[in-house]
Amino acid sequence: MRKFGMILIRLITVFCLPFFLINSAISAPSKAETEAQFRAWLARDLWPEAKAKGISRASFDSAFSGVKLNWKLPDLVAPGTKPTTPREQVQAEFGSPGKYFNEKTIGHVTAGGKARAAQHARTLAAIEKQYGVPGEILVAIWGRESGFGAVKIPHNAFEVLGTKAFMATRKDMFRAELLAALEIVQHGYIDAASMKSSWAGALGQPQFMPTSYIKHAVDFDGDGRRDIWNSEPDALASIANYLRLYGWQRGRDWGFEVNVPAGLSCALEGPDQGLKIADWAKMGVTRINGKPFPANELAGEGYLLMPAGRHGPAFIATPNFYVLKNYNMSDLYALFVGHAGDRIARGSGGFSQRWGDVGGMYRSDIAAMQKALQAKGYDVGKPDGLPGFKTRRSIGDWQAKQGQAATCFPEKALIGAIR
Repeated sequence: MRKFGMILIRLITVFCLPFFLINSAISAPSKAETEAQFRAWLARDLWPEAKAKGISRASFDSAFSGVKLNWKLPDLVAPGTKPTTPREQVQAEFGSPGKYFNEKTIGHVTAGGKARAAQHARTLAAIEKQYGVPGEILVAIWGRESGFGAVKIPHNAFEVLGTKAFMATRKDMFRAELLAALEIVQHGYIDAASMKSSWAGALGQPQFMPTSYIKHAVDFDGDGRRDIWNSEPDALASIANYLRLYGWQRGRDWGFEVNVPAGLSCALEGPDQGLKIADWAKMGVTRINGKPFPANELAGEGYLLMPAGRHGPAFIATPNFYVLKNYNMSDLYALFVGHAGDRIARGSGGFSQRWGDVGGMYRSDIAAMQKALQAKGYDVGKPDGLPGFKTRRSIGDWQAKQGQAATCFPEKALIGAIR
């Protein structure tokens, strides 16, 4: 009987294997077949929509002349396959936020920013007068995004955006960006062959996505073109216009490094828990440099910001900090720009408080911690393994309820403790 069973299994395997191979071939076409599907998609799907938006056939053909799928780009899902969670999202190590502020990098932006601030002083003053954004903030973003225009941006924008619009996990978003890129070419702001982008499709010295270019880019040098690729006045003014349209408050700073009294809870952090800066001062929060908060800031709203909890510097941020965050959707990015801007304008040094050597956990560890807190009713935001302010303050609240000193930051000792 056992011998008969083994024979039956072999027969099933022999007859079924071709069907598995056929199904696999159908569900996962070759790269050559996918390229053919891409060309068909351009012709039958994208072109009709582009035409309806006023894109000429000549502009469309110029944009996609010689363009092929770029299989080296991240976050792709080939037709016939299913998206998978990237390995790095669960196994990447989450380190100290202090690592973001590598002194070599921030020193380069600071030194380069001082030189450019002097070189473009008249232009920056004119831009600040019109848009209200200080020059040091503009050159800090410029330096961070493209090394003051020196960083090589090698990719064909239509190759990147076309690939991602056809087979990225966020196809709809990239389709909108691709159509905006075609609009840029149609209006003659730049020719298709010269439109280079990052691997994510960001353009020019400010690294705008095409839809952002359409909304925010300006012609500041008066030559009739919004040239964020080659014109430094246009690039800088476009950054300023972006920040203005996102709500930059003229005359206000981005924030201040502060001392937070030991008795004041770090769980007060967050843009949804703002107080007048005068009220923070009454609670014992003081500037790290010993100076009082500027008189013009006292009546304005401020927010406690502690990116590493009690393991690093603390700040009172203004609404302008969150305008900076819109540029890259990262607290650390906004803090980098604000801090570099201070060093460019005032010659100040690094942070007064030291960043602690915290971290060393996998994002999956932090995500498990977030889910455990969420199950207890805490609002941690999205349990994605990245400890934003909602996660940090939830940890602080949980620690306080357990009679522990609140640190407001994920630590290895908490992995098994929060259940």
